Amino acid sequence: SKTPAPGKKEDAAKKPRKTERRDSRYSRFPPSRNKKKKMVKAYLRYEPAAVFGVVASVESNVCYDNTGKLLFTGALEQLCVWNLKQGLCIKALASSTSSSGPKSAASAIACSPSSDSTVACGYADGSIKIWDFVRGTCETTLNGHKGAVTALRYSKNGSLLASGSKDNDIILWDVVGEAGLFRLRGHKDQVTDLIFLESGKKLISCSKDKFVRVWDIDTQHCMQIIGGHHSEVWSLDVNPGEKYMVTGSADQELRFYKIQSEPQDGRFHLATEDGTNNNLESGTNKWQILKQFGEIKRQSKDRVVTVRFNKVGNLLACQVAGKTVELFCVLDDDEAKRKAKKRVQRKKEKLLNKKTKELGESGDVTLLSKDEVANPVPVVSDVFRFLQTLQTKKKICSLSFCPAAPKNPFLETVALSLNNNMIEVYSIQTDSSTKVHTVYLPGHRSDIRSVALSSDSTMLMSTSHDSVKIWNPSSGSCLRTIESGYGLCSLFVPGNRFALIGTKSGTLEVIDIGSSSRTELIEAHTDAIRSLVSLPNKSGFITSSADHDVKFWDYQIMERDGHASKQLTVHNTRTLKMDDDALVVRVSHDAKYIAVSLLDSTIKVFFMDTLKFFLSLYGHSLPVLCMDISYDGDLLVSGSGDKNLKIWGLDFGDCHKSIFAHADSITGVQFVRNTHYIFSVGKDRLVKYWDADKFELLLTLEGHHAAVWCLSVSEHGDFLVTGSSDRSIRRWDRTEEPFFVEEEREKRLEEMFESGLDDPVEGLYAPKEELPDEGAVSLAGKQTQETVNSTDKLIDALDMAEMETQRILQHKEDMKAGKASILQPNVMMRGLSPSEYVLHTLSSVHSSDLVQTLLLLPFTDALRLMSYLKDWIEYPDKVELICRITTVLLQIHHNQLVATPTARPVLTLLQGILYKRVKECKDTLGFNLAAMDHLKQLMASKSDAPFRDAKAKLMEIRAKYSIVTGKKSDAKERKAKKQKKSN
Repeated sequence: SKTPAPGKKEDAAKKPRKTERRDSRYSRFPPSRNKKKKMVKAYLRYEPAAVFGVVASVESNVCYDNTGKLLFTGALEQLCVWNLKQGLCIKALASSTSSSGPKSAASAIACSPSSDSTVACGYADGSIKIWDFVRGTCETTLNGHKGAVTALRYSKNGSLLASGSKDNDIILWDVVGEAGLFRLRGHKDQVTDLIFLESGKKLISCSKDKFVRVWDIDTQHCMQIIGGHHSEVWSLDVNPGEKYMVTGSADQELRFYKIQSEPQDGRFHLATEDGTNNNLESGTNKWQILKQFGEIKRQSKDRVVTVRFNKVGNLLACQVAGKTVELFCVLDDDEAKRKAKKRVQRKKEKLLNKKTKELGESGDVTLLSKDEVANPVPVVSDVFRFLQTLQTKKKICSLSFCPAAPKNPFLETVALSLNNNMIEVYSIQTDSSTKVHTVYLPGHRSDIRSVALSSDSTMLMSTSHDSVKIWNPSSGSCLRTIESGYGLCSLFVPGNRFALIGTKSGTLEVIDIGSSSRTELIEAHTDAIRSLVSLPNKSGFITSSADHDVKFWDYQIMERDGHASKQLTVHNTRTLKMDDDALVVRVSHDAKYIAVSLLDSTIKVFFMDTLKFFLSLYGHSLPVLCMDISYDGDLLVSGSGDKNLKIWGLDFGDCHKSIFAHADSITGVQFVRNTHYIFSVGKDRLVKYWDADKFELLLTLEGHHAAVWCLSVSEHGDFLVTGSSDRSIRRWDRTEEPFFVEEEREKRLEEMFESGLDDPVEGLYAPKEELPDEGAVSLAGKQTQETVNSTDKLIDALDMAEMETQRILQHKEDMKAGKASILQPNVMMRGLSPSEYVLHTLSSVHSSDLVQTLLLLPFTDALRLMSYLKDWIEYPDKVELICRITTVLLQIHHNQLVATPTARPVLTLLQGILYKRVKECKDTLGFNLAAMDHLKQLMASKSDAPFRDAKAKLMEIRAKYSIVTGKKSDAKERKAKKQKKSN
């Protein structure tokens, strides 16, 4: 054997033998058994608990209920039900907080005319929820739109719901069946408004593509396209008698159209003012539902947002994108005819005077036909007369007429939502409007700039540009509202009787919480006060300002004239001059250090007792907007406009870690007491939870719809509160549910994958489909993660049922051979037969998702599913479901079914059974309806129901009589004025 070279002998000795490796691999006690396993740390989860502070969102409309006592408003993701007389939110309807991901904001609301407890709400993610606001439950969720829902309208009987969206599509929904009927495509831009025409089962829609379309619901096609608008059409409405339609756009005119009715003879007629119908002239298009009536010039130059008729139809409101609502009076047929006669008479007199001057006394003066003079046709100015302009102090977002009959002498009651988070209700008279209700206390008028919790976490203070509000963080109720300056920072004084507010103007305000008043206004700084922090010994506080000063203050209790109790005052003890604007100041809990962040992107650390310079922390590329010091004084965390979160050690001033934390500027950070856990908020709308020791992201809390300005963590860390530009205050509670960082990381990756399912990348650059002018029809639903999961469950159920069928057949063969024992039921199938198990799985699919679930089913699985239909049709309560499944599968796989010989026996069998079972079901329903109608008549004859109907009719007659008498009195006044003039 060769001797190893010098220097390699030791290396050869170090190498283990193969036998040694094998022994260690297959030994009874491997080496890893003796090592200590690394424990995975568990954290407690924080979840959204409450949202308050929003009265009405800018994106959503407002809507009265059928009684006129309640008002629905969209408050971000919540649907709030307000009692306007009490000014209280009696219900806040929102989806369960357990569902992951951010909640979409409400964008459209419509109240069902056939139910006193049902309201539909469309959201920004394209979903529509049907709510029972009495019980506070969501009855169903309809998924079909790919963009935000912008318009919702019920049919008159409440059985159909039409929705328009930013995806340019209109979907008609069956509210009773909780499913989509069909999708109408034709508009080339966002659908802005919808209305049903009940006389001919038509639907009218308008869009930002400047066109109005009339759709036939029975034939599912576009009957008429109306152009002529020079800009986007934002709203339309039809009067209750379905005589006139009005459209509003950015043009200076409101356009009016006459509606043609379809009587029983099948010929279209034009509705006239006297209630009669004139046959269309020869050559007129019978598909022309709308005929232009005229235009009325608006007072405002802003674009139209909403046009609405009131319930009676005698008033028209035109809301513009500003601070005004223009009100028009709609005259009845007799008044319009009188006005037309006067207009024709004036015209005749003017022409007569003009011609006599030109031709002389002997000239021909026959200017107007006898029929034109005797029976003048009213024009749009004869029917619609400008009444008044309703003016508000802030921009109006939406309006809604109250369906209840108003009290004399008021014509109507209208509710307005303003863009400053407020609701105003006005009663309209003939010549003026009176504000009767205002809902503004439960929310701020602008962004919430600071929040602060009391020492016992029982009170919450929030500041805005003009007020300070004290809240109960548990219930979300507003306890106090105090007028103040533009508060940028706030602080509770020890004892929680007083509070301090630092304002944008540099003043320091002392607030007495008990009396809800501002007791003192101190000129503390010459520029904005950016930060307030309490001293550890609770004897005073420190302020930092844009005037380069950091000031130390002490509390003093003094007796003042005019105040029964002692009042708080403060006085300045020390001042620390800085070289630049002092943005944030913080003090370590052992009162050893004071840290000040400056506009030059650095953090200066001083000794608290001598105010001598200690450390300069630099590394941020933009100014530090927020920072905090841990309770043990070891760490300092800073958040900046450069989107980074830096963790510093206060012993040597070294940066432990720099984390790219948010997608926008970080506006607030705070340590949880006695821990190194950090909460951070930013302008990217997110709240994030960090471990400062491991430098790991623990949780991401989504919920806010705009930039988050501030946060405050409770004393024990059991909850935190955040304030945002969306004017909402959110409370996040710590739960007892533990979680692990790795699991959260995997969950975030899964959510990213699922979010890509709805918006596939390959569809971004695909050419857009060209739609024909007459429009197109397609399926109503859309593919979602729920439909994919439902399809997977259905395929698994079919596979399991097939295996169980084979097991049952094998058992029968074994029994014939005398080998088999007792057949044990399949626990996975819940003891059901294969056919019943597949039916149970299919019945669990939501009605609105059934079409999309079957659409994803492969043809082979569809054949297997159809083989069970002949067994299921025997269940009386499943006839409707089986018919729907059969129809959908035949529509999807028609060509393949025709070409597949094995499918013919199944189709032949179903052809004979389905019609028979459907007829039996229809006869049963008809018999039950007739019996219920008979019972209703018996109950009506034995109760006071006719008297209740008579009372309602009497109230309606009184309302009409008051309108008529009012018009007669106006006519008498005009006659009296004429007589005075003639005398």
